[in-house]
Amino acid sequence: MTMICFVLLLCLAGKEDAGAETAALLKPFYKMAMYLYKRICRCFPGRFSSPQVEKDLRQLHPGEPAEYVKTDYYVKKGAVGLAVIFAGALLGAAARFNAESGIILGEDRSITRSGYEEGNREINLTAGYGEKQMDFKIEVEALLLTGEEADALVDEFLEKLPQYMAGKNDSLDNVTSDLVLEETYDGFPVSVNWESDNPGLLSSEGQVFSVEEAAEVTLTAHVSYGGRERVQKLTVRLMPPELTEDELAYRELEEMLKKSQGESVSLAEWTLPAQWRGEDIIWRQAVEDKSLLLWAAAVAAAVMIFFLLDRDLHGQLEKRQKILHREYAEIVHKLVLYVGAGMTVRGTFQKLAGDYEAKCRNGNKRSPAYEEILYTCRELHSGVSEGLSYEHFGRRTGLQEYIRLSALLTQNLKRGNSTLLERLREEADKSAAERLQQSKKLGEEAGTKLLVPMVLMLAVVMAIIMIPAMSNM
Repeated sequence: MTMICFVLLLCLAGKEDAGAETAALLKPFYKMAMYLYKRICRCFPGRFSSPQVEKDLRQLHPGEPAEYVKTDYYVKKGAVGLAVIFAGALLGAAARFNAESGIILGEDRSITRSGYEEGNREINLTAGYGEKQMDFKIEVEALLLTGEEADALVDEFLEKLPQYMAGKNDSLDNVTSDLVLEETYDGFPVSVNWESDNPGLLSSEGQVFSVEEAAEVTLTAHVSYGGRERVQKLTVRLMPPELTEDELAYRELEEMLKKSQGESVSLAEWTLPAQWRGEDIIWRQAVEDKSLLLWAAAVAAAVMIFFLLDRDLHGQLEKRQKILHREYAEIVHKLVLYVGAGMTVRGTFQKLAGDYEAKCRNGNKRSPAYEEILYTCRELHSGVSEGLSYEHFGRRTGLQEYIRLSALLTQNLKRGNSTLLERLREEADKSAAERLQQSKKLGEEAGTKLLVPMVLMLAVVMAIIMIPAMSNM
């Protein structure tokens, strides 16, 4: 159903533009997210509206159309979420297919056996009779085949047999629960037939019936393999268990299952019993199906990604502001240098922007502070007044020092530039002091972070010194 929804959505979104910068794997999901975004905005205006997100986007992408940046941001988030849901659906479908492929119980209550080379298979069965239901874990044995083995293998098996058949009991001298009397054990390619000298207390299938006092039963194991046969007699001491009615019913049903399987071990299919105590039994095989869990996890992950990306966006803005703060002193000092050399403020901005573009063409990293200067120069070329461009420069950064600098430049245009150089030098000295203080703060934080590694290194050095010294004592 999920895949059908994705296919229909992809068909409806076929005409949407995925964008050249979108990764190839995300393009189909980008189209679907764009289609859904447009429909949701049309039906629910204002649904994708967060003042904080829009403010962060404006500061991270100055000069770009606000609506375009907002649409691209939300569509990319939606595309990632859809991709996660799609991946979860694929994993869920694979898990469902794997679970269903393990079902070997047919509608006619028949279980198909595997070949000897595939080994035995363990399945979970649920017995429903009347209004009751019981669960069983049954090992479906493979088709019985003959083989060739040496006597040493049979001897080894006989040594381990008491341990295998004890099951939940501590030993064969204190048996309170059913014994594990199987035809094969732990991958040994041998066949074992069991006989009990007192089936009323201990059946040949290992079923322990209620006893009022301690009793001893002798089990005879006929071990055969490759034409060889050994006979081993084992004495089992039964102790009276405390069983409830449900436990007795469980044991009877389990005994009936084992008896039914023993009668059909040479058949390719094992037909489960149809009735018990006059009640019809409805058999179902219990399989571990994790498909719904995977689908739910994928949806939850997509929702978390969609909302956590807003936090990531704000983190990008904080990183940008740190870089702006760090580059402020350099920009102010360059303004003092060029204005002191006789250049106008406008010419200084154009000089800084030109040098920055040349460095970017040579492969240097982009700088948010110089990007704002470049954008200011483009505003000036487009006809925006110089004072208004400087005001926009300060507002876009959102930092107090840049707003202060833009106010200083704007006041210079209104009052003349007689004191501009002096004011810029004061601002340069102030920014240098603030940068020095910030460097000291970062150094103190780095020292605190290095404290734990230094303590660990000290412990290692002490161990290197002390261990040889103590070993020579």
